[in-house]
Amino acid sequence: WGMELYPRILGWDIKMFTNCRAGLMFWVLGPLCFAHKNMQLHNGDLQYGMAVNVALQLIYLSKFYYWEMGYMCSMDIQHDRAGYYLCWGCLVWVPSIYCSHSLYLATHAPDMSLLTASLIFFGGLTCIWINYETDHQRYVFRQTKGQCTILGRSPPKHIVAQYTTTTSSGKEQIKTSLLLLDGFWKASRHFHYVPEILASFFWSLPALNSSYICPYFYVIYLTVLLTDRAFRDDDRCRKKYTKYWDDYCQEVPYMIVPGVF
Repeated sequence: WGMELYPRILGWDIKMFTNCRAGLMFWVLGPLCFAHKNMQLHNGDLQYGMAVNVALQLIYLSKFYYWEMGYMCSMDIQHDRAGYYLCWGCLVWVPSIYCSHSLYLATHAPDMSLLTASLIFFGGLTCIWINYETDHQRYVFRQTKGQCTILGRSPPKHIVAQYTTTTSSGKEQIKTSLLLLDGFWKASRHFHYVPEILASFFWSLPALNSSYICPYFYVIYLTVLLTDRAFRDDDRCRKKYTKYWDDYCQEVPYMIVPGVF
């Protein structure tokens, strides 16, 4: 898991490089390379399924480059230390697994109609927008300290939670955080994972009823990863906020899928 949260070598931010510059940059380049291969195999024409797969991923990733500060508030950056799990994952796992569906579609994309491709594209686009809007609601809420409007409510419903930290001198200090109970965040405690998983399903869907697990392995992996992350985050918040987190869980009883789990 690593020893340091933000390690630097001669001023070089290791976590920023592995997560943002290397891993995510290849995630952009990988699908583009596979799309080029698909065009080579089809006399310069890009199959609809391949086009949808690449377009949805590029839109999803453009959200990161447009709103990099939003990623700086994620669990990867704020809480996970820069060790084997994070660095190897971003340098090796992301380029190989996150693009596996594009690799498959480069040579095995089935023929589909423009209508089918359009429906898949707009389904994925909707999920990407919901994922962005969910994260953006929380970001604005935190930046304004609750003095904002979310889905027509101003100020949005929230809980004022206190927690205790230890300063560098060893003294205990009481701090305050605001826990959002409005907008998409009243649906479940980790609602943003739902559209993220569904978006990955939609950009893998051009494989249709493939008998191979390859094009859908990323969806399965992402579901396991985010479910584990939700449990880890819940455990961390329960230890941090104690009784306030219990109050929050009473207001928002579902962890990920509203009405189910």
